[in-house]
Amino acid sequence: MPLPILGGTKVADTTFSVANSCRFNDGDSPRLHRNQPGSPTNGKIFTFSCWFKLGNSTSQINLMSSFQASGSIYDQIKIMSLATHNQVLRIEATSVEGNAIDLKASQSLRDPTAWYHLVLAVDTTQGTAGNRDKVYLNGTQITSWQTETHSTEDDTWLMNASGKTIKVGVYDNGTPQDFFDGYLAEVCLVDGQQLAPTSFGEFDEDSPTIWKPINVSGLTFGNNGFYLDFEDSGTLGNDVAGKGDFTAVNLAAIDQATDTPTNNFCVMNPLVNTTDAAAVFSQGNTVVVTDGSSGDWGFAGTIAMSNGKWYMEHRIHEDKQFLVGIHSAPDILAAGSLESVGTKWCYAYRGSGRLTTYNDAGSKTDTDSWGSTFTTGDIIGVYLDLDNNKLYFAKNDTLQNSGTGITITDPSLTQHGAYWWCQTDANSGESWTITPAFGGLAAWNTTAMSSVVNDKNGWGSFEYDPSRGGSSDFDSAAKDFYSLCTKNLAEFGG
Repeated sequence: MPLPILGGTKVADTTFSVANSCRFNDGDSPRLHRNQPGSPTNGKIFTFSCWFKLGNSTSQINLMSSFQASGSIYDQIKIMSLATHNQVLRIEATSVEGNAIDLKASQSLRDPTAWYHLVLAVDTTQGTAGNRDKVYLNGTQITSWQTETHSTEDDTWLMNASGKTIKVGVYDNGTPQDFFDGYLAEVCLVDGQQLAPTSFGEFDEDSPTIWKPINVSGLTFGNNGFYLDFEDSGTLGNDVAGKGDFTAVNLAAIDQATDTPTNNFCVMNPLVNTTDAAAVFSQGNTVVVTDGSSGDWGFAGTIAMSNGKWYMEHRIHEDKQFLVGIHSAPDILAAGSLESVGTKWCYAYRGSGRLTTYNDAGSKTDTDSWGSTFTTGDIIGVYLDLDNNKLYFAKNDTLQNSGTGITITDPSLTQHGAYWWCQTDANSGESWTITPAFGGLAAWNTTAMSSVVNDKNGWGSFEYDPSRGGSSDFDSAAKDFYSLCTKNLAEFGG
């Protein structure tokens, strides 16, 4: 199976870029819905395509569904729960004619750092059952199924039937449930054609295992087709194909993201969370809430940095003990080493504005009065220069320690790489909310940034300018810092 676009993959820039995705947070009950506008071009032939990046929901989530008001006729494309079904893709339907369709894949989909591409291509007029319903993941047809019950010949799927309601990001049989959690991009239905995945994507010529999007705006979508590109933040349900817009429920302009399958951004990684298993990741893995038990809880980003100049921000959500900075790559990937063992450089906000460092043996050094204290609403900027092995911290756009950076000498950081890092020091019963900004969203949790500044390449959304080249605040040469995303990684390296 070809790999999706992974967090650290260096994918060269292409002539086509997906500008936006839409963030779905299952706790908000988000969804999009539309009544199909009329008679289909061909009710027996259609293709559904979407790109998705998973959040942290381990319960069942739906990419799309359609349901008939009376009876038990429905379509749904879902990712099943982790606990009971190992988070596998399943496509279930009861055709208008009452025939059952059930395709349950063998492969688990559990990577929250990656963008996946799904295609369901249906032509029930085909005489061979396996040709009626073809499913592709990242450009390759799925042929390994736990359950494989295809359409009966000349069946009609509900999602392309006349007058039915089609729903994105939810299963809704009158009670909305199984809400999608993560990001969706380039969501399409082509009515009247059974298309190959090459109508929506292609393998990268320089990295032939990487599947990437192509421009689909030239497709003929048919009478009941649609194309959601999420480029209009005021109308996220805008149908670019012009067949009829979707109604957005519990989705707002702040849910428009620039984290897309052509520019994958760093987010918080729930898979390396070994210190607080009960912590809740949400809002597209840009928010973490600890469980309230005592301890030092640490959480890492999804992409390692080994060279280049990188920037992130963190908005102080609560007046509690907190550290933000970097953690060494080899240690952070080892189970049980997140909390204390491993090299870390962190700027602590409470008390004296101290700088905290850990070495690989877990020994901690605190430097009090290193920087300013913080309060709720303040923003910590972190500048990591791995070309010159320097680290800087800022409070509300003012560099700390008189702009004198910290020299990084530990080879676990300078040679093997570093991750963005957030850590809490909680007392029993004290929960913490972590709200970093890596650039893929112009919002802190559910609050829009007061101003949006991009890096010099035009990527990332931040409160303050990450490109401070030539600033006299820095103690060395001009520095242009960048958001941690695959387009910047392709140019500057990881």
